[in-house]
Amino acid sequence: MLIASYNPQHLGDVLLTMINPDSVNQAVEKKENVVRIYDSKTKQTLGYNFFDVSKTLTGLNGNGQIELTVEQVEKLNQLLAAAGFDSELVFDDEPKFVVGYVEEMEAHPDSDHLHITQTRVDGDRVLQIVCGAPNIEKGQTVVVAKQGAMMPTGTMIWNGKLRGVESDGMICSARELGLPNAPQKRGILVLPADEYQTGEEFDFDKAATLFTKN
Repeated sequence: MLIASYNPQHLGDVLLTMINPDSVNQAVEKKENVVRIYDSKTKQTLGYNFFDVSKTLTGLNGNGQIELTVEQVEKLNQLLAAAGFDSELVFDDEPKFVVGYVEEMEAHPDSDHLHITQTRVDGDRVLQIVCGAPNIEKGQTVVVAKQGAMMPTGTMIWNGKLRGVESDGMICSARELGLPNAPQKRGILVLPADEYQTGEEFDFDKAATLFTKN
């Protein structure tokens, strides 16, 4: 897994990368223009921050999560090696926001409002996702934020548990996706099944017209 974020307006010329979920035991070490974030107990690398990154990578565009090319990842690994770190970044082009289909749904055993869904996503995989939206139903076409997705607010999606039940991702609302004119009430975004295919990468530009005011 490789998650990258670039927000020059607020953070300057710094590329943030994550390769493992956050830890409560975070520590950092800096060498040249690279900062390694790691778990102080396990020594596992959580991510790297690259300062003055535009001197090495050209064509960086974005204001949040970005997709790095194979060539850009190779250059970052060269920076790591030059600074004395392990070259451990691996190219990742797996989409993090995809169209899903709710195949099964059952009540959560320890909640009066949560439901446990079996939702098909890309690669013909089925993820177990716990959802608390009041309008969730079996047979819906939905948007799934998988592990490694960065929401418009900057919140990261990691696999975890909700009241003791494994949940691998999140079924999203239009508001959580930051879509224009999104309803400001609770409830997931239900996509028109004839316009969105299960497993495809979710197209934010296409969805921007879903709530266009007449």
